[in-house]
Amino acid sequence: MHRIVVEEKRWIGEARFLHALGYCTVLPGPEAQQLATYIGWLMHRTAGGVMAGALFVLPGFVSILALSLVYAAYGSVGAVAAVFFGLKAAVLAVVLQAVLRVGRRALRNRAMVALAALAFAALFLFAVPFPLVVLAAGLAGFAGARMGLSAFAAEGGQGDAGGAAGSGPALLDAAYGDGLPDYLRPTAGGALRAGAVWLALWLVPVACVLLALGADSTFGRIAVFFSQMAVVTFGGAYAVLAYVAQQAVEGYGWLRPGEMLDGLGMAETTPGPLIMVLEFVGFMAAYRDPGALTPWVAGTLGAALATWVTFVPCFLWIFLGAPFIEALRGNRALNAALAAITAAVVGVILNLAIWFALHTLFRAQAPVRGFGLSFDLPVPGSLDPWAAALSVAAALALLRFNAGVIPTLAGCALAGVVLHFAGAV
Repeated sequence: MHRIVVEEKRWIGEARFLHALGYCTVLPGPEAQQLATYIGWLMHRTAGGVMAGALFVLPGFVSILALSLVYAAYGSVGAVAAVFFGLKAAVLAVVLQAVLRVGRRALRNRAMVALAALAFAALFLFAVPFPLVVLAAGLAGFAGARMGLSAFAAEGGQGDAGGAAGSGPALLDAAYGDGLPDYLRPTAGGALRAGAVWLALWLVPVACVLLALGADSTFGRIAVFFSQMAVVTFGGAYAVLAYVAQQAVEGYGWLRPGEMLDGLGMAETTPGPLIMVLEFVGFMAAYRDPGALTPWVAGTLGAALATWVTFVPCFLWIFLGAPFIEALRGNRALNAALAAITAAVVGVILNLAIWFALHTLFRAQAPVRGFGLSFDLPVPGSLDPWAAALSVAAALALLRFNAGVIPTLAGCALAGVVLHFAGAV
């Protein structure tokens, strides 16, 4: 998103992008979809935000729904599993590329590098909850700015060049300079309207489901459970996957043991945010308890309901809070806090890259527990040589030869299918 929006299209500048990213990081829910909504709103008001946010989710929704239908009908299909095998190897390289891209821009001094390293260590080695990592980073940046430490001084003012070197200011900054257009300015009336509209779009369908079918019905439980997830999923999918898996398998009986990982594999290797795995959970829950509907219709409605109550709150957070965040772009302490959070995000993405590597390249992991430590180490003998080879090839394609993400994903998927039919995987 940064490469296209800031470097290629030059719609917004670097400082505005990182400012928006910092805000989205502290929100519950998928920050990537929220960032897309934020950028759409910056460029083309509420209509732009709705379009950007909805289209960010739609391809993933269609993909997960199609794979859920195949999964329910045929279970584990060899060719499909082979596609996932190849895509997982490519995803590892994509995440590594994200670490390098964001790191080059966010880690501008030793203090920011230290914050990223501490965030990674807290998450990977000590399993510190993501919200605490974000809060600590934000407080460190805020305190550093108030103390006048130069390491926490935000770079750039309201406007910034933003695009490639020597290419001039980004479009939004060129149009408005240091000022804000009227539609970006916060107002009490605008906040009330945004809150009322998006709360209604979120909660009225939930209320209708509960009144029509009851709180103990499968659809009632989906509506309530995933609405709760929309409020507490700080840090995206990985911050809440363990809890969702436990409740879906043991609490509600929606999934069988191991099926959550199959759904995660779908979400990892299809368009859209990783939290789309919740759509798979909603589909399987309704598919297995369809009531008066056919399983296929019930599963589709369950997937749609889970997706709706997961993503509609994201629009609420953006349209309600983004005008106030934009108005505070000149606040040095707030900018320092968001810059520190963005530095911590580099550590978060690195943690994600290591997580992917452990589960993509190795068939087994050994838990390490004690003295406050809580992490997994790979079992060397479980290394998958074909997965490692595909990951290295994908990394070379992206980082050395500047191949696009989609050609790299397609190539690795095709390689996975070839290896499957050759009997290698």
